[in-house]
Amino acid sequence: MMNADAALGLSGFLEWSEPVIFDRLVEAYQAHLGPGPTPRKLARLHARTWRALILGDMAKYDALRWDLVEALDECPLDLDDLADADGQILVELLDIVMSRYQRSKQTAKGYHLALIALAGRLAPPLRAA
Repeated sequence: MMNADAALGLSGFLEWSEPVIFDRLVEAYQAHLGPGPTPRKLARLHARTWRALILGDMAKYDALRWDLVEALDECPLDLDDLADADGQILVELLDIVMSRYQRSKQTAKGYHLALIALAGRLAPPLRAA
C-alpha cells in the first residue's frame, strides 16, 4: 500500500513530467546515436514505459520494457545505457522538485516519496534476458 503523500506526488508527476522525461530521453539517446529518427523512436517507447511506471500499471510497464529491450537490440546500445537513461530521469525529476517546490515542504515530501517508489519499481537491467 502506498503512502498518501507518495500517491499525490505520483499524481503530480502524471500532470507535468511527460515532456521532461521525453526531452531527457531524446538527449540521452542522441548522445549515443546522434541525430535522426532512431533516438526519438526509442525516447517515445521509453517515455511510454515511464508513464506506465508512474501509473503503477506494472503489467503494461513489463510489456513495454521488453519492447524497449528488443528495440535496443537493433541499436549499438545495451542495458547499461537503458539504466543510465532511467537514472538521468530520476535525477532530472529530483532537480525539478527541489527547485520548484522548495518552499512547499508537504508537496516536496510527496514528490520525494514518489521518486523513491518509482526507483523501487524500476526493473533492474534485464541481464538474464
